[in-house]
Parts: sequence; structure tokens; C-alpha cells
Amino acid sequence: MSKTVEMTTSAGVLRIELDDVAAPASVENFLGYVRSGHYDGTVFHRVIKGFMIQGGGFAPGMSQKPTREPIANEANNGLKNFKYTLAMARTNAPHSATAQFFINTADNEFLNFKSESPQGWGYAVFGKVVAGTEVVDQIERVATGRKGFHDDVPNVDVVIEKVVEVA
Repeated sequence: MSKTVEMTTSAGVLRIELDDVAAPASVENFLGYVRSGHYDGTVFHRVIKGFMIQGGGFAPGMSQKPTREPIANEANNGLKNFKYTLAMARTNAPHSATAQFFINTADNEFLNFKSESPQGWGYAVFGKVVAGTEVVDQIERVATGRKGFHDDVPNVDVVIEKVVEVA
């Protein structure tokens, strides 16, 4: 892993190593959003205890941010959805990931690549939290509820204040 970002949140700071060898398209996509400032001021909008925390797509108040075109799913890269790994979020369409990502808060083997089929593609892991895992744990424990059409939304915003590339 040769790329590192620092994500400053309202709950604390995360250091994330990105695997640009195994997941080059996902890493470049993520870094493109980092470099443009897309993630600054967004929220972790979906938090499910024992599963994951998801962010990168909504500003406070659940207003969705515009994104670039979707990227190809790299879940067949051999990386697994283990605790504290970072993966691309997507819709039911395998190749629909844009800006949203999630951090696994458990080993989520059912999210791993199985086959190049609609049900088997899985979710592409492209990095890992290497410092600040206690911040991930803290975010995972926040109280959540429903906002509009969205479930599992933190009752108090957990804001991604800034994301910067550090190496």
C-alpha cells in the first residue's frame, strides 16, 4: 500500500492506507474525490452496529452530492471485507460505485467477491484504517434513526471535516 490519507471527522482522525496495486481504479477514484474536496463537509450517513459505517455521498441534512461516472467493480482483486477495511459502496448494480465508501466494523465475508454475476460480484475493498480504529468504533456506536427515506442515519451528524492525501 503506497497511498495514505488522513480523514478528520467530528469524532476524531483516521489514517487510511490505500492499496493502489490491488485496486488501482478504486484508489484513483477515491483520491480524485479527495483531491477535489468532495468529501469535506460530508457525513457518515449510514451506521449499522456490527456491520459498517458509510459515508461520502451526503452533506448534513441528507442532501446528496453530485458524483462522477461509476467505476468498474474491482472486488475480484483478492482483498477481503475484514474489520476496518475500506470498500466502495454501490447500488445493486455491480459496477455502480461512485463516491460513497464504507468502513467494515466486522469481518463481512458475505460482501466478498464470489463470481462475476449480479449476486456474486461483492464489494471492492481498496484500503484499511491503520490508525484511529477507536474512532471507527465510536462512530459505530452512535444512536441512529430514520431521516426521510433513509434508515440507520446518525441522530447527530458525524461529519467528515476534511480528507487529505499524506503520502
